[in-house]
Amino acid sequence: MTAAWVAGSTRARALVRRRAGPSLARRVAGCGSVAEAVAVLADTSYGHDVRRDQGLSAAQWAVLAALLWHLRVLAGWLPPEGGRMMRVLVRWFELANVDELMYRFTGRPGEPEFVLGSMDTAWSRLRRCASPAEIQTVLADSPWGDPGGDGHREIQLGMRLAWGARLLDAVPSAKTWILGAVALLVARVRHAEGLDLPPRVRDRCLPLLGADASGAPSITEMAGRLPSAARWALRDIADPRELWRGEERWWRRVEEEGLGLLAGSGFSSGPVLGAVAVLASDAWRVRGALESAARGGDAGHPAWIRPPGRGGDDLA
Repeated sequence: MTAAWVAGSTRARALVRRRAGPSLARRVAGCGSVAEAVAVLADTSYGHDVRRDQGLSAAQWAVLAALLWHLRVLAGWLPPEGGRMMRVLVRWFELANVDELMYRFTGRPGEPEFVLGSMDTAWSRLRRCASPAEIQTVLADSPWGDPGGDGHREIQLGMRLAWGARLLDAVPSAKTWILGAVALLVARVRHAEGLDLPPRVRDRCLPLLGADASGAPSITEMAGRLPSAARWALRDIADPRELWRGEERWWRRVEEEGLGLLAGSGFSSGPVLGAVAVLASDAWRVRGALESAARGGDAGHPAWIRPPGRGGDDLA
């Protein structure tokens, strides 16, 4: 144990105490308009980026921007090995930046980029790319590795699976979270979207999900081929339209186990990982609550626990 781990663990627990939590998220979900919901959130820790004049999309983006800011602050309190772990954990935001960059290639406006600062892996080079082919070239010469093609979906899936593999190496204690998320991602692509996985993407699945899981003809058969650390995410799901239940289960497990890590008395990477899990789950819930407010304040609508996202990539 070092003084930096003590400081980092203490800071992690303090950040979690300031989260919105289920009660406030339910209050946001019950608001009669986005304006009312945003006014509530602006007075919380999300107020770092949430502004009272924001619409739904801007506010949902701002919730994630505030999460990133808090994780960057937390990283600054950690010893070098903790900073390296955090840099891997926050690669999702680089994924999101690349998603929006490719969206802008279609001629449509994308959301603002997330500011990564010292958490940058390759974004400082990726942001200058003018085509998917250039993105593939930069990724191939970075820690992300070659996604296996320059198609939009190839890049998306290749980056996500590369992130999963890197997380498994950097944070082995999160194995069930990582493999469960990969299983849900592949199930969504194969069985909800009805798409075949590109060859390089299938290759990336092998060390994560095992042989033949990605080629299963149904979700039920896929679950039977998965390792136990991944199978739980698809338990009792046969209809692709019900995959959202697996995603809800995934987030709840991550939050519960994250709280368990925080409850420990030690000062180490455990409470820090737990804080990242709980804060990310809180942001996911709050984004869904904003969606319910946009629907007129129906806190019973599943949107408040299942927020939408462009391309169906909320989980991954």
